[in-house]
Amino acid sequence: MKRQLFALVDWRRLVLVAAALTAPLLLLPLVADAYALHVLTISLYYVILAASWNLLAGVTGQFSLAHQAFAAIGGYGSGLLVRHLGAPLWASMPFGVALAALLGFALGRMVLKMRAIYLAIATWAFAETIHILLTAAYRFTRGELGLTVPALYRSAGPAAYYYTFLVLALVSVLAMYLVVRSPMGFFMCAIKDDELRAQSFGVDTVRVKTAVFTLTSAFAGLAGAFYAHYTLVLSPQMADFSEMAKLIIMVVVGGLGSFAGPLITAAPIQILTTYLEKYGEWDMVIYAVLVIALMRSYPGGLAALAGELRGRLAPSRPRHAAPKHPLPDPPP
Repeated sequence: MKRQLFALVDWRRLVLVAAALTAPLLLLPLVADAYALHVLTISLYYVILAASWNLLAGVTGQFSLAHQAFAAIGGYGSGLLVRHLGAPLWASMPFGVALAALLGFALGRMVLKMRAIYLAIATWAFAETIHILLTAAYRFTRGELGLTVPALYRSAGPAAYYYTFLVLALVSVLAMYLVVRSPMGFFMCAIKDDELRAQSFGVDTVRVKTAVFTLTSAFAGLAGAFYAHYTLVLSPQMADFSEMAKLIIMVVVGGLGSFAGPLITAAPIQILTTYLEKYGEWDMVIYAVLVIALMRSYPGGLAALAGELRGRLAPSRPRHAAPKHPLPDPPP
């Protein structure tokens, strides 16, 4: 498996691309103020969520509507363990991630035999259940009053949190890329293309889908745990469907199934959302118009648009000139 993975990944190109993309991000704290760094830090949280949901829905074809709930499970799992049992962060945060992964595995085993709209409805029901529990159990979770949790660092400025989330996003995205480029990634793509055909070739589709569901739930829980100890006050809003709608917009605009698409669009859309909050619910109207216009022209999202522009700008290959004297016809 390791040999296959190393053979499938162009490590030199991967390092060069990662370095080129990371260098400008490392310099941002030198020119950005505290509020801008806060917005960028939250954007990196959404980068992890969008990329991991794209791994499930875009690459594997499993349209789950519960991804934001697993981020809430990771955050609340860590925060509640600290609040009620006094656990240290080095123990509570892994617990939140493990809880998200465990519930993702359990949910996957129950619903991943369903397809299309039935899977979406089942996962939506799970997410709404989590949202209601976090709101109703106010004696335990503080409900809408908000659950106060300790900070990740005792005394640190916005730059420290920004670099923490930047490293977390880079490591998470790299891990997802290696999964896509591994033999398991081929199974995931095969399931999305034609699940019955994949089964006929011996792929254990339920096992692969459950593994992907568990893995992406863990990524969401990881992002949620760090997010919890950065924002310091948790609200059931983390599990609200509006958060899931935002993730869907990020992935669809970037390009559902495209690995780079959600990475490019997640941060700009979150930044735009932050600055459109003063207009109330009108931000969703703006996003709806944007998605409709983009899908009519480029159903593959910005990734498809970038591919088309690259094809137009690339120099055309010279065609081979036809021979002046064509070859004679073969003898009868």
